[in-house]
Amino acid sequence: MNLRAGRLKKQMSDEAADYTSSLSSDMVIFEADIKCNFAHVLMLKEEKIIDNDIADKILEALDKLKEEGYDALTFDNSVEDIHMAIENYVTDIVGSDAGFMHTAKSRNDQVATDIRLVLRDKITDIQLGILEFIEGLTLFANEHLETVMVGYTHLQHAQPITIAHHLMAYAQSLKRDYERLNDTYKRVNLNPLGSAAMTTTSFPINRQLTTDLLGFDAYLENSMDGVASRDFISETVFDLSSLMTTLSKICEELILWSSYEFGVVQIADEYSSTSSIMPQKKNPDVAELARSKATIVNGELISILTILKAIPYTYNRDLQEITPHLWNSIFISEETLNIVTKMLLSVEFNKDRCLELAGSNFATVTDLADIMVREKKIPFRTAHKIVGRVVNEAIDQDKNINSKFIDEIAIDLDFDPLNLDDSLVKKVLNPLENVKIRSVPGGPSPEMVKIAISNLNEFLDEEFEKKGI
Repeated sequence: MNLRAGRLKKQMSDEAADYTSSLSSDMVIFEADIKCNFAHVLMLKEEKIIDNDIADKILEALDKLKEEGYDALTFDNSVEDIHMAIENYVTDIVGSDAGFMHTAKSRNDQVATDIRLVLRDKITDIQLGILEFIEGLTLFANEHLETVMVGYTHLQHAQPITIAHHLMAYAQSLKRDYERLNDTYKRVNLNPLGSAAMTTTSFPINRQLTTDLLGFDAYLENSMDGVASRDFISETVFDLSSLMTTLSKICEELILWSSYEFGVVQIADEYSSTSSIMPQKKNPDVAELARSKATIVNGELISILTILKAIPYTYNRDLQEITPHLWNSIFISEETLNIVTKMLLSVEFNKDRCLELAGSNFATVTDLADIMVREKKIPFRTAHKIVGRVVNEAIDQDKNINSKFIDEIAIDLDFDPLNLDDSLVKKVLNPLENVKIRSVPGGPSPEMVKIAISNLNEFLDEEFEKKGI
């Protein structure tokens, strides 16, 4: 069937047909387009807009195509997109009566519906991947509740934490990525079908029926918005960009931690490579590539927003160029989430090195200031000043910190001696003990991390149940 034959006198040139065709990315919406057509024709039948016999023949042809798959379609330069290819397939079986399947429907509302049908499934798939990653992190964290390491600010030693606490930071970030997609799903799962080209139709269609048949939550209540809106795509890709940022940050830390200078983790051989000339090398190639792929998704988001920003209502062919950016974002995000999950959960932590770093470079002295406040009732800024000088002098004089040394510094600064108990000083400067006393909710003490893991496991149980798993 030649769509152009009625209005246009000449065929589109092969070059122009290739340039305007969306077939290269339409395979993604193949099954959704069959589903969309099926629901629409079934509705036309139920509302007695087309004859039952004709509707049944069309529905049978669509079922046959679903079984045969994408390869059953025939393409040539006259076929602009998947919608026409499917209509041509049905026409070959049913004859000219296949044209009734397009009654009260435009490719404008059809493609908008197809994209939403595919996207909601893709969102669910990615969400399941996130949940599985979080689940793996909670199990991993349980193994390292008392494995002390150092935490950083400005990439400088800050305070002792545990590996469990750090892994749970990843988990919480991923949870927010999951929840963002949850919220976006609400706006994706709305039905544009029935908007037709832009003003609905004069046929008495039943939009609620197609909404129910296709599993949408509701239908879009403005037909212009129905065919033209793609903000649900930009919102989804923003969510994916956020997820990829989380994954990129994880990879950045793995890259740093696996270096000789840090020596904190060993990345599994399966996610590493060696040098073509330096046989001693073990390079974190997978982490590096995952880190860079976040940039691609960021770029896809900017491309989508830039396409959208200058399009007048309603449908413009520019919108066709958005979906390849969406599908690429989905593909990269799924692929990266999967590989980063497996890579991180297979790393081995060097516990001795972690403890060494946690106990070096005065990472525990914040609590030395805290015990001065707590035990001697002095202002924190006074304690901060004393401890700051203690650190300086300990470095210059290569001295261990004890009560006597602290009092010498306090007196030199014109403060009274503190007379702290040496056992208390020693305890607070011990990395593990230092972590254990941080038992405020959200803190790194084993007790608090256990609670955080338990709360997250409840969240996982609820979300897996919602998704039927």
